[in-house]
Amino acid sequence: MSKFNIAVLISGNGSNLQALIDEFKSNSYINICCVISNQKEAHGLKRADDANIDTHYIDHKRFTSREEFENELITNLEAYKPDLIVLAGFMRILSSLFVKKFLGKLINIHPSLLPKYKGLDTHRRVIEAGEKFHGVTVHFVDNTLDGGPICAQSSIKVTTDNIKDLQQEIHKLEHKLYPEVVSDIANKKISLSNGKVIRK
Repeated sequence: MSKFNIAVLISGNGSNLQALIDEFKSNSYINICCVISNQKEAHGLKRADDANIDTHYIDHKRFTSREEFENELITNLEAYKPDLIVLAGFMRILSSLFVKKFLGKLINIHPSLLPKYKGLDTHRRVIEAGEKFHGVTVHFVDNTLDGGPICAQSSIKVTTDNIKDLQQEIHKLEHKLYPEVVSDIANKKISLSNGKVIRK
């Protein structure tokens, strides 16, 4: 059986990347083929190096447009022929050029129960709104901000008004849910068809 190759795009610490590495390091089917970052100092690059995964640094500031940067990104990705591209703290909004190229093969994790609290600073906004529940969402990426078809969600009851404490609880959910969804996509239990998530 041929491997199911996933490419991971990061910009920072890479804790979700580490969760994926830990989950799939002994998996003979699911393979992290490369990790690409737009930030040279991203700690996630070291995590990938330590796991003997190919890494690439592409500085978005070197390019005169988002499209030029994304074309370079596409060129690097195509060399690996990934079956799935996983955004794990990749802090760049992707244009329709990139999204269209990988539609149905591009997923993201967002720290809220979408469609609530799209965008940044979700933990503070959840606390200030007095929400009883908070959580994470894994979704296919389309041309809307945090609005693509939802693969899965996981939630907790909000028991603190401390942003850092809540963030740590949400990270635990992320590190469990993201590998599960990647595995389900690899095993064809989750797919995208005509803009809708299909579950088997």
